[in-house]
Amino acid sequence: MTRSARRSNPVRQWRRRALGAILLLLIVLVAVVAAFPLVWMLLSSLKTPAESMQTPPVWIPSSPDFSAFGEVADVIDASRSFWNSAVIATTTTAGILVTSLMAGYAFAKYRFKGRDLLFAVLISTMFLPPIVVLIPLYRMVTYMGLNGDLFGVIVPYLANAFGIFLMRQFIAGVPDDLIDAARVDGASEIRIVFSVVAPAVVPAIAALALFAFVYHWNTYLWPLTVLQGNTDDYPIVLSLGRLLSYNRGAMNTSLVMAGATLAVLPPLVLFVFLQRFFVDSIVSTGVKG
Repeated sequence: MTRSARRSNPVRQWRRRALGAILLLLIVLVAVVAAFPLVWMLLSSLKTPAESMQTPPVWIPSSPDFSAFGEVADVIDASRSFWNSAVIATTTTAGILVTSLMAGYAFAKYRFKGRDLLFAVLISTMFLPPIVVLIPLYRMVTYMGLNGDLFGVIVPYLANAFGIFLMRQFIAGVPDDLIDAARVDGASEIRIVFSVVAPAVVPAIAALALFAFVYHWNTYLWPLTVLQGNTDDYPIVLSLGRLLSYNRGAMNTSLVMAGATLAVLPPLVLFVFLQRFFVDSIVSTGVKG
């Protein structure tokens, strides 16, 4: 090794360390910005009415007050609303997983006339704003007699173009020999999908389940349109609107924030359980790409 090369090594190491420190700082900054609304919401739910109205705002409550969480149930039927949200999000997510797996398998492993054109048409629907399909979906639900019912909220979203696209991309990487071996053993196509293909794409399934559950747990406009004032079937997102109308200035800010904190918990818990699979799906996509 030459003398100049020896001198350059410490410089390179210093540059790498400096770059690593800068990247770490950026990651921490992004994490703080992303987590700030959640932390502020939680802290605000623990404030007293006086602290909520104080100017400049109080960042950390002097004596945390948890009474707002109990008052939420006095204003709205929280247990019923959470149950409705769980039914909508869980059922819709399960339907999306099943239909996406089956359709993704067909697009990835079957050869049929018009496959690529049909897949392109399917992908094009991903670019339609939700508001564009609101009226057609509502008319469809009306013809089916599902107005004002949870089934009307669930049925139109049991299939998802993004889910089919995601499953197709991952299933395409499953070896054909593995599928052919299952066919030789006498396995049906349905069994191949759920016993052979599904275990091979678990990270993609977990990522899709997380996306679907969070989206349909938080969806607002479609349930509001279909349920038509049937408050007994309102999910928690719609019921939180009653907390906003119940609010008087800043007097009940802690009540609103307590309800929002409770509504955030189920998707957050799901993410904690599925984050390993979610990261694996991103890593697998990067490696394959």
